[in-house]
Formats: sequence, structure tokens, C-alpha cells
Amino acid sequence: MKIFYTDHYVLPLPAGHQFPMAKYSLLRARHAFRDHGEGYCVFNDSAIAALSMQAEGCARRVAILDCDLHRGNGTASILADEPTIFTFSIHAAKNFPFRKEASDLDIEMPDGVGDADYLDALEQGICHALAAAQPDLAIYLAGADPYVGDRLGRLSLTKEGLQARDRKVFELCRAASVPVAVAMAGGYSNDIADPVDIHFCTVETAASFWRAAQRPTSLPAARQI
Repeated sequence: MKIFYTDHYVLPLPAGHQFPMAKYSLLRARHAFRDHGEGYCVFNDSAIAALSMQAEGCARRVAILDCDLHRGNGTASILADEPTIFTFSIHAAKNFPFRKEASDLDIEMPDGVGDADYLDALEQGICHALAAAQPDLAIYLAGADPYVGDRLGRLSLTKEGLQARDRKVFELCRAASVPVAVAMAGGYSNDIADPVDIHFCTVETAASFWRAAQRPTSLPAARQI
């Protein structure tokens, strides 16, 4: 599998825009509300995707598993009155957004939390979300900004910890027989290679689970009588 990074998109922003990284040349995602954008986001892709999948008859119940550093406030607001879409967000307690919107389940992590404590909280949260939502589809927002080297972050996960996060999400969804759609989210390291590397590992991990699911189940050999 080959993955290529590019910062050239069909809809580029005008020269001189104030976004912090070339990565954000494509407008999207989780902080956008119904009536306004926020936090570098103009359109809320996860909320739109969940509602579209329902409207098209592809899923009845959806769980949004938001593992970006920041609380998914726009997603929570848009879907607050949607009983068949469950919103889960695990995020830094002391970070943007400053006005909080309540998800169906929020887990706030203290400054400086590392791999082990984060992964324990994540597992509890995902298990709760899947049990409560009983989803036909999970939308996983795989932020790179919980990384210890992220300049806008307050958590201290390593790259290995973030890959373990990805595996945990996929393993728990697989155990619940829930298909997963993956969307990239934040990442603000000074070196663009860091979020690219973290996102690459997410895609690579997802691909490994997909390949495993394609293998035929081995059956015991028939006994001769």
C-alpha cells in the first residue's frame, strides 16, 4: 500500500489565509455548527455523513467516535436532538472550544495525560458508546493532535500510543460487528511529517483490519468414519 501526502486540493483557500498549516487547505469538519463555522471548520462532515447515511437507508443508527484532542462541539450541537445518532468525544479538558456543547458521552482528559491512562479511558468510553448506541455504523474521527509534540495540544500521547488507540477502536467495533468509517481530524505539529505519519498509521491499521476480515474462516477438517 502506498500513501501520498498532498496539500493541493480542488477547493484551495485564497493566498494569505490564516489557517496554521497547509494541511487545512481543505475546509471541513467537527467544530462547524448548523448556522456558522468555527475552529477552522466550515462544514461538519461527520454530522452530514451520519444524516446522509440514514437518509439513504444505509444505516439506522450511527455512533460518532470522536478521538480528536478537542471536544466535537459542532457535532454535539447539530445532533443533540437525533436519538438514533450517538456522539462520543474524548478530549483535553482545558482546550478549545471555550463554550462547551454536551455530547451524548464526553470524557475529559487532564493536561499531560499519557498513553496508558488515555487508552483505559478510551476503552471504557467506546464500550459505553457502542452499548448505548447499538449502531449499524461507526464514524471514527482519528485526530493526530493528542500527540505529545502537537503545538496546540495539552495531552502527551506517543505515536505508538496513537496507533494503539486506532487498534483499540477497530478491535472494539469489530467485536461488536460494527463497520467503521474513518475520517482524519486535527494535527498541528511544527513538522508536518508528524501528523502525516500519525494519519498514515491510522490508515495502515484500518487496512490491516480490513485484510484480516477478507480472509476465509478456517474450518476444522472433516473426520473420516
